[in-house]
Amino acid sequence: MRSLNALPAIFARFLVITCVITFVIAGFAACSPKGDGSASGDTSAAALPAPNPLRNVYFGDLHVHTKHSFDAYLFSVRATPDDAYRYAKGEAIGHPSGQMLQLQSGPLDFQGVTDHAMYLGLMPAMDDPQNELYKLDVAKRLRDASPNGFAVALQAMGNGDLESTDWKPAQKSAWEDIIQAAEHHNDPGHFTTFIAYEYTATTSERGNLHRNVIFRGSKAPEAPMSRVESTNPEDLWDWLDGLREQGIDSLAIPHNSNGSNGSMFSLATFEGEPLDADYAEQRMRNEPLVEISQVKGTSEVHPLLSPNDEWADFEIFPYRIATQLHSEEKGSYVREALTNGLVMQQADGFNPFRFGFIAATDTHNAAGTPEEYNYSSKVGTADGTPAARGSVPLDEPLEDGSAYSRNPSFPKFGAAGLAGVWAEENTRESLFNAMRRKETFGTSGPRLKVRFFAGFDYPSGLENRVDMLETAYACGVSMGGDLLASGAAPKFLVWAMRDQASAPLQRLQVIKAAVNSGGKSEEQVFDVACSDGGKVDPSTHRCPDNGATVNVTDCSFSQDRGAGELKALWTDPSFDAAQRSVYYVRVLENPTCRWSTWDAIRAGVQPREGLPVTILERAWSSPIWYVPAGG
Repeated sequence: MRSLNALPAIFARFLVITCVITFVIAGFAACSPKGDGSASGDTSAAALPAPNPLRNVYFGDLHVHTKHSFDAYLFSVRATPDDAYRYAKGEAIGHPSGQMLQLQSGPLDFQGVTDHAMYLGLMPAMDDPQNELYKLDVAKRLRDASPNGFAVALQAMGNGDLESTDWKPAQKSAWEDIIQAAEHHNDPGHFTTFIAYEYTATTSERGNLHRNVIFRGSKAPEAPMSRVESTNPEDLWDWLDGLREQGIDSLAIPHNSNGSNGSMFSLATFEGEPLDADYAEQRMRNEPLVEISQVKGTSEVHPLLSPNDEWADFEIFPYRIATQLHSEEKGSYVREALTNGLVMQQADGFNPFRFGFIAATDTHNAAGTPEEYNYSSKVGTADGTPAARGSVPLDEPLEDGSAYSRNPSFPKFGAAGLAGVWAEENTRESLFNAMRRKETFGTSGPRLKVRFFAGFDYPSGLENRVDMLETAYACGVSMGGDLLASGAAPKFLVWAMRDQASAPLQRLQVIKAAVNSGGKSEEQVFDVACSDGGKVDPSTHRCPDNGATVNVTDCSFSQDRGAGELKALWTDPSFDAAQRSVYYVRVLENPTCRWSTWDAIRAGVQPREGLPVTILERAWSSPIWYVPAGG
């Protein structure tokens, strides 16, 4: 069955009535959804595991860099796309600092290598004596500055040395390598790869406008579009629309809005013009998802924007990317964008911020390490050791007496994250369809599982029924969908399961934003399920503290507190049928050690002052939008 948000309102309401009649007659919902995924063209359907119409969860990373990215290569990364896929499938690969990297929680289900299109493959070419680019003066300057050539490269970009270089042959060779590795490792039903790359635009004030472009299948353009062609993301959308007309489908995923200096979710176009319906339609056609968390911080919410959210101060990275400049909070965080979108929909009839959520690592080592205890940071030799990333003291103090590395960014990096996708099978087509319909979620690293549904006629006790999923799909919408008003208060089915390799769950929350009668946005945080038998306080909407603790001498944590599973069938106590609103789920684990604490313990030193000692790992579902009568 198609999601209700794809159906006319009258037909959607007809289906709800049909569902109620079915309950009366049969006692359960017989109308279960049909899977819209199918086997990839790479293999026969008979060779695949049977599709699950109720959908399986798949975990992956759609933000991975290798030696083909200029910044990775400049910090001694030599790993290839092939290495990146071998790592994702569970193998160990080397790190430039000498250690071996391997996922401790098991292989991933899918991955995309997303090297920067800007100067793609150029640095390896300029380091190859057999390549004509090796002879360039800028190439010699970069080699002489190695392994600290990043500043030299930035200077070369600034003065046009690289722009005047014919780097298209190097780009072509690297792009072919990326495509070939993706095609070689794609194993439908078992491990899925996506042909992909990163578009790295910025504003004139160094605000981050980066996107990862993920292609649906084996068809890809001859070359990726980069910031060299345009720094305007709207031009990227035009290019993607043009490719779609040629049969090459894709989606772009914005990331690090937290470092955009207010520009990622600006209320004006790139050129400063007012937003309109065409802008909103084009953006959502090309950008149905947003990356909510990764190594350079979490972009869900900021304490200055949501002071009443006790859990808003989580892995905040306050800088514009690759700078030490403060990033303006307003216009940079996802929750605020969701609320602004509601206001625009109410006032002007369009919403350019109807995003679903994923998370990723943004590793530049070809090997993402989202596990706190297994963290190796982001960029090769720049931050590949605890001392280099500022979590433990240097062997010798700096000239100014500083005991720690002076780079302020590295200690604020986070061990995050992963994308979760609910799809019928592990194939490009099925996963891509799920991303299109936004049946996705992001985690800060652990493999937490989250499901979120809404409907008007869910029966009491649905969360404990054996036909929970059949009923949830048949008589409601899943995360990413629109719930059309029916005159009653909706019921929300909320479910989460812990990662057995991480801590138990502490609480299950629903985040709500709505437009009030004055046309202003407002938000609320509701705890909806508590661990350890706790009950939600009806006045504060909060669970009691479950008493879970962490021993920071060895990072052991409470084994007798928390839950393996939390679930609820919840009704919003503040629901107003006339209010346009959006809801999403946030699930929190019990506290565990942050990666910097693990580094300190292993080094036999105290955790660095000023860094969080523990964190509450978490996951975020894609939202569900409630649409009042009249649209």
